[in-house]
Amino acid sequence: MKSFIEKNRNSGTYLSVLGFGRGNYRDDMMQTLAQNGNGTAAYIDTLAEAQKTLVDQLAGALFPIANDVKIQVEFNPSVVAEYRLIGYETRALNREDFNNDKVDAGEIGAGHQVTALYEITPVGSPAIRNDPLRYAADAAPSDATEIGSFKLRYKSPGATESQLITTPITPFETPTDAGFAAAIAGFGQLLKGSDYTKDYSFDDAITLATQTKGADPFGYRAEAIRLMKLAKLRK
Repeated sequence: MKSFIEKNRNSGTYLSVLGFGRGNYRDDMMQTLAQNGNGTAAYIDTLAEAQKTLVDQLAGALFPIANDVKIQVEFNPSVVAEYRLIGYETRALNREDFNNDKVDAGEIGAGHQVTALYEITPVGSPAIRNDPLRYAADAAPSDATEIGSFKLRYKSPGATESQLITTPITPFETPTDAGFAAAIAGFGQLLKGSDYTKDYSFDDAITLATQTKGADPFGYRAEAIRLMKLAKLRK
């Protein structure tokens, strides 16, 4: 099935997968099929979830505006001592694949937004976990106003060659949406039993999500907070 989906993906036919019901539900299978079909996967268990997937976010699934989107972030070692990407384990690419247009990557649909969270440790922080490198590169810019570099490659629909966008990452004020995303990411780390959460608790995640919920016209964020509270009771 996976090979069949990949073959038809190359002809411009994309596949999104929706899950319903319980018992025989396989989230890993849904993710695999949707990922190889350049589509999205969603589990619909409530009317609100159906509204979000089949109405509010439908255009993003049906109308891709960029194919094989790849993102690469390089941090300035004079500012950032350590970093880790939270999530995206099934989307990670080898470093050399960033410039290889034959390597498949993700698609972005109309109105689609993607959030990637990195946990970083500043230079000089007592939280640094690794010893200094013996052969550290000394060509990095020493300007502390440049945290890192952001690169994005994408193909226009139907194109075979990618285009490159680059921009420096400079300090910025964290928007409310990023705070809520951090709360959800922390919640996910707690659910999977990450070794990096340490004293971070469900209460911390719930508090941050509540403080940064912001505008929530359809109640999606309130539903997320409700699920976080439910998970806390079951732990």
